[in-house]
Amino acid sequence: MSRLMFSSRRAPIYADIADEKWNDWRWQMSNRLNSAEDFQKVLTLTDSEIEALNSEGLFRVDITPYYVSLINPEDPNDPIRKQVIPTAGEILPFTGMMEDSLAEDRHSPVPGLVHRYPDRVLMLVTTQCASYCRYCTRSRIVGDPSAQFSRAEFELQLDYLRRTPQVRDVLLSGGDPLTLAPKMLEYLLSALRDIPHIEIIRIGSRVPVFMPQRVTDELCDVLQKFHPLWLNIHVNHPNEISQELEIACDKMTRAGIPLGNQSVLLAGINDCVHIQRQLVHDLVKIRVRPYYLYQCDLVEGAGHFRTPVAKGIEIIEGLRGHTSGYAVPTFVVDAPGGGGKIPVMPNYQISASDHKIILRNYEGYITTYEEPTEYQMHDPKTCSYCRDKRVEPGQSGVFGLLDSEDMFIKPEGFDQLHNRDGSTHRLRSNTEKWKPLGIGESKKEE
Repeated sequence: MSRLMFSSRRAPIYADIADEKWNDWRWQMSNRLNSAEDFQKVLTLTDSEIEALNSEGLFRVDITPYYVSLINPEDPNDPIRKQVIPTAGEILPFTGMMEDSLAEDRHSPVPGLVHRYPDRVLMLVTTQCASYCRYCTRSRIVGDPSAQFSRAEFELQLDYLRRTPQVRDVLLSGGDPLTLAPKMLEYLLSALRDIPHIEIIRIGSRVPVFMPQRVTDELCDVLQKFHPLWLNIHVNHPNEISQELEIACDKMTRAGIPLGNQSVLLAGINDCVHIQRQLVHDLVKIRVRPYYLYQCDLVEGAGHFRTPVAKGIEIIEGLRGHTSGYAVPTFVVDAPGGGGKIPVMPNYQISASDHKIILRNYEGYITTYEEPTEYQMHDPKTCSYCRDKRVEPGQSGVFGLLDSEDMFIKPEGFDQLHNRDGSTHRLRSNTEKWKPLGIGESKKEE
C-alpha cells in the first residue's frame, strides 16, 4: 500500500462516520482520543505507553481521529505514533532539563507576549492545540483548558505593540492559533493590521497537519484579508504528508499565503538524512518550503527525543548540494537561557589569506576564490539606509563590532572583576560606581 493511500484512510473504528462529520473540524476536535481505553480501539498499546498514560502529572494527551488514522497500528515504532502517544521515557529526568528552556517568561513584557529579538515578537494567543506533541517546548503552559488568554490580556499585548514602534513582525503562536474561534482569530488579525508599524504577520500552526479539515475556504478568505501574512506548518516525517494536507496547503497557497515548514530533529523518528531528504522533497512538491530544522529543546519530558547536535550537522551535510537549495532548511539550536536561534552547519570555508579564501563543496571538491585587490568600501555616512537604521540599544550584538567603531563587547561586571589595583572584586572606593553603558563603554558615576 502506498504512503498516500495509507495517509488518506480512516482507522476502522471510523469507517461508519459520515463524510460530513469526518470533514468537519469541530467534529474532529470533539472526538479526540486521550486515554488508554481510546487508543486500544485503534492499536495495541505497549507496556511503556500504558505506564505513561497511567502516570500522574502527564502532559496533556489529545489526538484527532484524522491524525491517529495515519498511524500504522502494526508498528510500535511508527513515526507518527511516537510523536503523540506518550511512553515511559517521557517521565524520566535528564541532564540539562528545564521547564522554560528558552527563557520565554523572562522576555515577556506583558502576559503571553515574548520580545526577544529587536524587531519582532512572539504573541501567544491560546494554550490549546488540535493534538499535543510529546516534545512540546511550551508544555509548561500549553494544554490547560482553564488557562486560556483573556480579551484583557490580548489588549495588553496589543497595547504593548502599539507603543513599541521598532516591532515590525508579529508571530502568532501558542498553542495553535488556528484552534481559536474564527471571530477571535479575525479580531486579533484585524487589530494587528491596524497598527501602522506592523509590516508582517506570521502564524505558526500544526493544525493543517493534525486536522487539515480546519483549512476551509472560509478560513482562507479570512486570512487573505490581512496580507502580507505568512504561515509555517510543522511536519516532521514524510508519512504526515497526506492527500488531505496537500489539499489544505493548496488552498492556502491559492489564497496567496506563503508556506514554510518547521521540523524538530527527533531520535527514532527523523534522525536520518534519507528520511529528511524525502521529507523536504515531499514538502516542496506541495509548495511548502523547508524553513527550520530545530535541535530538540531541553524541555521536561523530551529527553528521549534528543539527538547529538552533530546529527543535525550530518543531515545538513547530506542535503546541501544533494538537493535543491530552497529545499534545505536552516538547522538551528534555540539557545537554552533565551539566546534565540543559533544556526549550526558544516564548515564550507577551509581557510583564508589576505587575498583568497579556500572553499570546499558537498563532494569534497576544493577551490579558491580570489578576493578583489581594490574595493571601494561602503560608506555608511553617505548611505540613506545606514543613516536611517534603527537599532535598539544593546541589541546590535557581534554585528555592532563590524558596523560601528566599537571594538569589544564586555560582559556585565567585567570592569569591576578586572580592577587589579588591590581591590579586586570590589569597587575602587565607597563613593565610586561603574555603570555599563553598552558595547565597549563604561562610565564612572559619582
